Amino acid sequence: MVKQKEITKHKSDCTEEAGRWPEMGSMLMANLFNFFVCSQAISAVDLALWDLLGKLRNEPVYSLLGGKTKDRLPAYCTTSRPDIAKEMGFVGAKIPCRYGPSDGDEGLRMNVDFFKTARDSVGQDFPLMLDCYMALSVPYSIKLARQLSPLGLKWMEEFLPPDDYDGYSEVHRALAGAVLLTTGEHEYTRYGFRQLIEKKCADILQPDITWVGGITEARRIVAMASAHDLLVIPHGSSVFSYHLQYAFTNCPLAEYINLSPKADSIVPYFGGVFPDEPLPKDGWIDLPDKPGFGVTLKRDGLRRPYERSAEQVDKQGEANKNRKLPEKATMAF
Repeated sequence: MVKQKEITKHKSDCTEEAGRWPEMGSMLMANLFNFFVCSQAISAVDLALWDLLGKLRNEPVYSLLGGKTKDRLPAYCTTSRPDIAKEMGFVGAKIPCRYGPSDGDEGLRMNVDFFKTARDSVGQDFPLMLDCYMALSVPYSIKLARQLSPLGLKWMEEFLPPDDYDGYSEVHRALAGAVLLTTGEHEYTRYGFRQLIEKKCADILQPDITWVGGITEARRIVAMASAHDLLVIPHGSSVFSYHLQYAFTNCPLAEYINLSPKADSIVPYFGGVFPDEPLPKDGWIDLPDKPGFGVTLKRDGLRRPYERSAEQVDKQGEANKNRKLPEKATMAF
């Protein structure tokens, strides 16, 4: 039994538990972050292996995936300056949602005014999309989309937390196709995408190829989406998503995230890591006919966290090639 004086002593701690939720939430997010980091690491290894396979076979990755399904890949621009994106030749622009539910009716009006300003800067026929980055609620999402639909909102992106599948489904039903809905950049396996598909959460799925497990997991997601007539427009990922998109018919459009300070120039998504990273020009992504992903890793400043000699590499390689194969067949399940 807990003594009364102990209850009294800790009463304030108990009544302030709601205030402690952010601390607990931080711990939870730390574990989720660890999962995210693991998924990124798997993605890096997977992409390196696809690149190596392409170089061994002297084929681009899109050829390993079945070959090109399109001659050129159109691109839209994620930017704060849709007017400049239009001048650069992009086929559309995605702009940020600046205010959320906590900003009340005034924030909602400012969101609409911001979108109107963007619309006026590009004209009526240039596609505009809105990136909400997990910041809205179900009622707010529905209200905002309905107000922006007459202004030509092409799609509304990631408006709820990634695990709120029921919420996404509710918004999708409420809007009934008035605005396309997209999400998926913060799903890290095909199982999350299965949920999005089964619950009819979105019209377009957006895996990040460098987060979701690489090409191996991404092509499974694309196949699942295809069976349900859903489009896949990957988040960022640059050259890694471009090869995937060239190879599948339900991947019609590339995203270019403009990271230049004033959104007025084309800069590499991966900085200087790949000096020959393919960049959009006049609204197109054109891939060279080069093996693997067709890019060169800049090795300046790179180092192994743990040293491994050439002799150790060769020894491990020989062990892999000469591993003993199973001799007796057994039931596999």
